[in-house]
Order: sequence, then structure tokens, then C-alpha cells
Amino acid sequence: MLSVAGVSFHIGSGARDAFSFADAIAAAREVFDISARMKLHSSMHILDIGGGFTSGSSLKFLDAAVAVNSALDRYFPPEMGVTVIAEPGRYFAETPSTLATTVIGKRVQGDVKEYWINDGIYGSMNCLLYDHAILKYRPLVCPPAEESRNNIFHGDCGSLHTHNSTVFGPTCDGLDTVLQGASLPDLLIGDWIIFPNMGAYTVAAGSGFNGFSMSTIRTFYVFSVNLQGCSASLGFLKCLAPDLMKGCLPELNMDANIIESWGINSPAIVVGKFQ
Repeated sequence: MLSVAGVSFHIGSGARDAFSFADAIAAAREVFDISARMKLHSSMHILDIGGGFTSGSSLKFLDAAVAVNSALDRYFPPEMGVTVIAEPGRYFAETPSTLATTVIGKRVQGDVKEYWINDGIYGSMNCLLYDHAILKYRPLVCPPAEESRNNIFHGDCGSLHTHNSTVFGPTCDGLDTVLQGASLPDLLIGDWIIFPNMGAYTVAAGSGFNGFSMSTIRTFYVFSVNLQGCSASLGFLKCLAPDLMKGCLPELNMDANIIESWGINSPAIVVGKFQ
């Protein structure tokens, strides 16, 4: 005889509404009630609420947690004795990793500046196709560069004028488009564009299309202790060379010379472990 241990569901990280979790928990309670009427209730003791938890690109973790806890209190109170488990893999994996890419090509089409970088939709950015991801990005300037560029970017690229820009991957396939309508300064070949929150459903699903091997994407692990205001997604660069940075500041404030000092000439995933 089949022993039914419980109910499992998976909302998925594409969820936009926290109450999707509440609706699924309510539906799971209906299954528990059906099992009770069928006299299977004694074997039903586990509720797996699955995954779909993210760092907040579309649905904030706190909003999901509030909806989940409220629904559990209503439909699965403690006296039911149900063990609740979850699968928050993405939530833990995505933010520690940042993808660093370099500009390998450039052209101007009217008012639009177009750039090619050394990773794309057939590599780490396959999440654009399979996961409907919305990529965050930040440019960095590689020295040598003219004095006016300052070699340093903040979130608004300092005082530099930005342009309507398109960013392509390296494969020469028209589908390999990473960013459209992006606001970027006038970048040069060799400059860097970094993408935070790239630790989940990225490299693992990449391909070797058109000869671009995923094995060339190197991974660097960074460990830093007692950092103040330093996030895994944006603080990794400051922590690669603390002797150069003389500490870790609350905001990203450094130049691409740090990356260049590592001799990285291919895409790289940087994973930071912070305490």
C-alpha cells in the first residue's frame, strides 16, 4: 500500500504576488482534508512549500515570508503536527555571485551605442531566456583612460554622460542580446560591465554554442571578515584587494584596476563569503 507522506508544491521564482504562496498553502490544506476523509490522514505529516524565494528582483523575500507565515497560521496551525519544509536554494545562491564581463567590441548606430561583451545569452545570461530574468548591471572603466573618466564609477557613473545602449553577447547570433535600452557611459573596448546576483540558474545552464566554452568562465572565491556595509553582490570588488582599497566602504567606490590586476581576460564569476 502506498504511504502518502504529505504535499509538495513549487511556486517558482517568476512569481510576482506573495499571495501565490498563500493560495498554494490553502490548496495544500484541501488535499490534507481530502486525505482525512479517505482515512489517510495519519500518514500525511509533511508540507513542502518549495522554492521561488528570491533576493527581491520581483518579489521581496520579506513579503513572501509574511504571506507564508500568515497562511501557515491559518491552514496548518501547530496542533496539526505538520512538519513544514522549503527549498530556498535560489535565495541563498544568487546574491553571493557577481559576473564580471569585458567589452570586446563597439559600434555606433545613430543615437545608440552598441557593445559586445565576452559572455551572453548562450552562456551565463541564459537566464534571460529560461528564467525571464531582469539583469542588473554596472559599468567599470579600465585604465588607462582619459582624465575626465576618473577611472571610477558609482551607481550613476559619476558625472559622466550616459547614452542609450545595447549590449550583445559574443556569438554573432541576433538572439544573443543581453541589454537593450541600457543607460551606459561611452565605454571603450577593455572596459568592464559587472552583473550582480548571478549565482543561480546562470553558468549551470550555459552551452558551448558557436565555440564559446563555459569552461573559460573562471570562478574566484573571496572571503572577508567583519565588513561594514559590504554586500556580497557589490562589495566583492573592494574585497579582492583590501590593501589597495584600505578598507571596505559602504558604497562601491573603486576602479577596474583591481580586476585587471588579476589578469582576467575572460568572463569571471566572483563569489564572496561574508561574515
